Parts: sequence; structure tokens; C-alpha cells
Amino acid sequence: MLQTSVSVHFDAIEKTIEDIMELKKINPDINPQLGISLQACLLQIVGYRNLIADVEKLRREPYDSDNPQHEEMLLKLWKFLKPDTPLESRISKQWCEIGFQGDDPKTDFRGMGLLGLYNLQYFAERDATAAQQVLSDSLHPKCRDITKEEISKFSKAEWEKKRMDKAIGYSFAIVGINITDLAYNLLVSGALKTHFYNIAPEAPTLSHFQQTFCYLMHEFHKFWIEEDPMDIMEFNRVREKFRKRIIKQLQNPDMALCPHFAASEGLINM
Repeated sequence: MLQTSVSVHFDAIEKTIEDIMELKKINPDINPQLGISLQACLLQIVGYRNLIADVEKLRREPYDSDNPQHEEMLLKLWKFLKPDTPLESRISKQWCEIGFQGDDPKTDFRGMGLLGLYNLQYFAERDATAAQQVLSDSLHPKCRDITKEEISKFSKAEWEKKRMDKAIGYSFAIVGINITDLAYNLLVSGALKTHFYNIAPEAPTLSHFQQTFCYLMHEFHKFWIEEDPMDIMEFNRVREKFRKRIIKQLQNPDMALCPHFAASEGLINM
């Protein structure tokens, strides 16, 4: 009974709680709060399973350039990220300006399907200021301090070049799809259970997942800057270190990654 209860439909949760209390001979009049607590817990557990199913469905759906809805979402992503720059054509090198690898972004969604596009659009639309700032940062070099030892080794021209040779240098859209993969794996592995149970009083929804993605994008951006990698070739190392840090945080039973999410707060301005 207890094992099958976590697989019930939302509409059957209340009846399932009644059956459990009857099976365990618990009088609801003596302990009315117990039934309420059990219902809240079961709602979250069932909700988490349903969220995995919803996310998996989006991940498995490939981007289809013949689907008007897919195309509309992609074009909206451009408008949200580059509101002052018209897209000259659907197939264009301009897509590289927001971090896609070629002139047609559809090929970059193969790994995460529509889920990657859904997350990127959510971030760009719901927290436009932060998304545009992260995009801008990712396209520009970052000055760094030069030590006295380095100054002594180079001429003025050489160390001035050295000062500018570390760019933030990552592709916004590709990193967004990669962070979508990270969020997806945290979800299906169960690592996000504590987080969702703490931030969602009832069942976690796709919006909760997308808010978590936005938080991870924001935090990864800050982490990338703090790590100060030499170039994009260090991406996998930095990402793995970031993943381990997030997992460690999620091991805290009281952890909520983004209890009152607003990614634009505290964003580093370069």
C-alpha cells in the first residue's frame, strides 16, 4: 500500500491518505495534523515523479524546424537576448553572437532536445536583465591583475597584452544547453529532491525546474569568473568542479538553491 501510494494520480492522493490512515488504524480526530502532513508529503513525492516525466518528455522531443511553434520559440530567444539587433535571416551567422556553434541552432539542441530551448527562452524572457548581462560578459575579455613577478618578466607591451589575454570566453547558448544537462541529471538522480521539497509547498512544477536552471546559469557564470580559466578548453574541469559544489550544497537537508529566485540580484558587472 505504502509503495503503491507514491505512484497515484494527484486526484487520488486524498483518498490514498485516508486508506493509509485506516490501514494503520490512525484516528484522524485524535491527530488531524498527521493526515495533512502525509498529504503534503505525498503531493511533493508524486509531483517530483511527474516533473521528471514532464522534463523527460521535453528532452526527448527533437527540435523541428518545420514546426511553427519551435521556430517561434527560437526567434523569441533572439529577440529577448538581442532586442536592439534584428535577425537578418533564419539561417545566419548571427546566431553565433548568442553562443550557438553555426548558422542554424537546431543542430545544437540534439543532446537536450526542446528542453534546452525551453530553458534558454525562460531565462532570457523571465530574467532578461541578467540573461543579457551574462551574454554580454561571455563575449568580452576580462582584465586581470598582474603580479610583480609577471611584470618583471615582460615588457610593458607584453604584460599589457598578458593582462587582457584571459577572456570570459564561453558560448552562452551552448553553455545554457550544457547547464540544462546538469539540471536534468540532478533532477533524475534525485539530488534536487531536497531543494524542491523546501521551495515548493505542494508539487514542484516545470516552472520550478526552469527557475532552478536560471539559478544554475547565474551561479555558473559567477563560478567561471572566480575560477579564471585560461580558455574554453578548461570548461569540462570547471563544470565538474561546479557540479560537485552544487551536489555538496544539496546534501544539506535544509538547502533551497533559489528560495526567492531573482538572478539579476548580485550579478557581477564586468
